Amino acid sequence: MSKSMKRVKRALEDAGVNVEIKELGLPRTAAQAAEAAGCHLDQIAKSIIFRGEDSGEALLFLTAGGNQVCADKASALAGEPLGKANAALIRAQTGFAIGGVAPVGHLNPIRAFLDPRLLEFEVIWAAAGTPHHIFALDPQILAPLTGAQQADFTV
Repeated sequence: MSKSMKRVKRALEDAGVNVEIKELGLPRTAAQAAEAAGCHLDQIAKSIIFRGEDSGEALLFLTAGGNQVCADKASALAGEPLGKANAALIRAQTGFAIGGVAPVGHLNPIRAFLDPRLLEFEVIWAAAGTPHHIFALDPQILAPLTGAQQADFTV
């Protein structure tokens, strides 16, 4: 088990959440992850990272697999213009590689926002610290686990 995956599992266990991590193999898109998990596309919690243009910090937008983040709405929520986060910023802020950013277990605190669409399901799936591993989770505990603010930021 990778260090990143161990960090995710430990963060969840420390919060009293027991999960089983599932290996996907090669899937890299939300649609491929949904197919592998046997769930609806919107049950995949995508971790979309932007860079705050003023603060220089990474911001996390947890969105349903079929949704896209609206840059204008996201910037308004963040209170600053947002740009593309590069791999180095994502790794430094979260400790994860692109494609494997989990909602929990980050190396450094991160401001997070939660797509309400994820709350419409009994179970959602999120990255477990690598691009090839996911875990199932009750979406109702996602905001308390991550400190994410529920908000409308999708197209």
